[in-house]
Amino acid sequence: MDIAYDLMINEEIRDREVRLIDEGGTQLGVMLTVKALALAEERGLDLVAIQPTARPAVCKLMDYDKYRYEQSRKERENRKNQRVVEIKEVQLSATIAENDVQTKAKAAIKFLENGDKVRVSIRFRGRQITHSEIGLKVMQDFAARCAEVSAVERRPVMDGRNMIMILAPKAAKASFAEKKAAREKAAAEQTAQE
Repeated sequence: MDIAYDLMINEEIRDREVRLIDEGGTQLGVMLTVKALALAEERGLDLVAIQPTARPAVCKLMDYDKYRYEQSRKERENRKNQRVVEIKEVQLSATIAENDVQTKAKAAIKFLENGDKVRVSIRFRGRQITHSEIGLKVMQDFAARCAEVSAVERRPVMDGRNMIMILAPKAAKASFAEKKAAREKAAAEQTAQE
């Protein structure tokens, strides 16, 4: 719940005096709450305590319903633009065949291009745990295959009988030609505005 919904308005304000700011942002000074409420009613606005802990409390004249509506629109817009990064998992083995590594690498590259992180794991079975260096070589080879679109966020580490590595997508870097074109476009737009 956003703080905008927790603000005290009008008669909820119990302080004797408040520092008042009008709808334009101009400070009107310290006055009695009763007088501030009368001024708000006269202008058809609400008296909203924006800093209730200050002494005296800071209040502003505003249309509270409009303010709440704008805040909820901003929240919806922020949620819409938010991208949740998921962690996909690719499981390998210490004795994996070449074609299986290629297939798993293709899947991991696809996940990374979609902006998701990839957790690569190897489960050592039986006596394979005594040769964890083989699993480390498999992990390093896998990271090298995905190096074009990923960066190693967490190096391979042992966790019980598992070896785990996390790959994160590389930040998209614009090429030199794209940067130059963007600068020229911005310069052309600025000269057009002048």
